[in-house]
Amino acid sequence: MVRSFAFTTQGRLHTRDIQAFLMPTLLADTNLFLWVDLENPTPEETKFYLEEVFHYHPLSIEDCVMVSPSPKVEEYQPKEGDRFSPYVFMVVHAVDYSRKDGVFATSELNFFLGKNFLVTFHEAPLKSVSSVAERCLRSNVHIARAPDRVAHTLLDSIVENYKPALEELALEISELEEQVLQHPGKGTLNRLIQIKKEVLHLRQIVGPQRAVLARFANGEFKLIRAHLVPYYRDVYDGLFHIEELAQTYTDSLTGILQVYLNMSSNQTGEVVKLLTMITVITTPLMMFGTWYGMNFKQMPEVEWPYGYLMVAGATLVATTLTLWYFRRKKWL
Repeated sequence: MVRSFAFTTQGRLHTRDIQAFLMPTLLADTNLFLWVDLENPTPEETKFYLEEVFHYHPLSIEDCVMVSPSPKVEEYQPKEGDRFSPYVFMVVHAVDYSRKDGVFATSELNFFLGKNFLVTFHEAPLKSVSSVAERCLRSNVHIARAPDRVAHTLLDSIVENYKPALEELALEISELEEQVLQHPGKGTLNRLIQIKKEVLHLRQIVGPQRAVLARFANGEFKLIRAHLVPYYRDVYDGLFHIEELAQTYTDSLTGILQVYLNMSSNQTGEVVKLLTMITVITTPLMMFGTWYGMNFKQMPEVEWPYGYLMVAGATLVATTLTLWYFRRKKWL
């Protein structure tokens, strides 16, 4: 699906759903800003818009079409023979966390940011893109006055959408802590390890993305106007806070895992202690039983009239004394 909008420098909608052959004309108009959103486009649409309409550098097109494992940003300046205008190409990742699956799902969003154009490319529908498009069309703030302003709004929306995922994750960790204390078991351990992997996945996403936004926050790109740099810095601070939360979650999960291992060790110790006491308590019975279980001919106790009662009494007394000694030492 291809959506396109043309806005005036005052942020008002000029036209939408623009015919492709009109786009070069609109791009030549310095009083207009063109935003083209490519959502799960066909290979033909991708080739047409990225190569034939905007004439982007082949490397950026390749990075856009192929799935990028980590965020990145590159600035492209035209050389002799190039037909594209200067632009910044950026890859970022939006996240979603499902408590049912316990998995962070990531969706890639690609930006082509120029002086008077913004092209966004993504395979899956993104709530951030849809919400920002609605704001551009209906908002009285006129955020669509320039592409760098819309790009900031998109990035800010992506970072804001991290928060519900983090809240879900925090609740999951809290419930997991209660399960470890009340019902430690193999299932709890598997769940703990899975969440720990997901938090590590989150850190692997946020870390490189923060490095990308740091370049915008430092005012490295001329296509980002100076008065908007503090806004990008605010988005960077939001990602920095998210990364700190991810580190806190990692520490919490490590502590929960340590508690689980300690409780498992204590349970094993209790079992060993119980088995040891059973063995010691039954030792007198085993000793007498083993001794009088021998079949030697010359055993005078066998001929005693009260030998059976004497051995039974000795066994009972020895067992009673063993139990008394354990209770005295508070081992029972």
